[in-house]
Amino acid sequence: MSKLDGNERWKSKMLLTEHAEQYDQKQAASAVKHLTTEERVMIRDYILLPHMEKMIQKSISDVESSSNVLKRLYLAAGHKILISVAEDYYRLRGELKKRNIRVITEEQEDMVIYHKCYYRGYEERFGMTRDVMRSEISVRLTKYTAELVARLKAKG
Repeated sequence: MSKLDGNERWKSKMLLTEHAEQYDQKQAASAVKHLTTEERVMIRDYILLPHMEKMIQKSISDVESSSNVLKRLYLAAGHKILISVAEDYYRLRGELKKRNIRVITEEQEDMVIYHKCYYRGYEERFGMTRDVMRSEISVRLTKYTAELVARLKAKG
């Protein structure tokens, strides 16, 4: 709250349209400089999907070596989820490329994995802790599993 709030004299002051336009242009230019929330989510997913792919692949290989009676069912479900993850990854990679956003793994400090993001001539450091990655992967895997179950129910 500024000193001018509540001061009735300032309510009658007018703003020139050219000043308003300059202000709007300045705001629009500064908005382009930063990543949008949607782009941040895309970058997060772009980082997480390869980890999910490895986890699913490891799970599939574990099931292949087991003697479970429902082995074929688990393998089929695992392969379907793996295909969905791969499709999402390639779609996301194309969208980031279209927006001219590059993500490069930088380093790992303590429990945080950092990535460099290059976009629109700017550079930003993007970090995620292992716990956040685990929880996000768990949420995403649950979503993929629910989608597979919904597709099976729709066919059955």
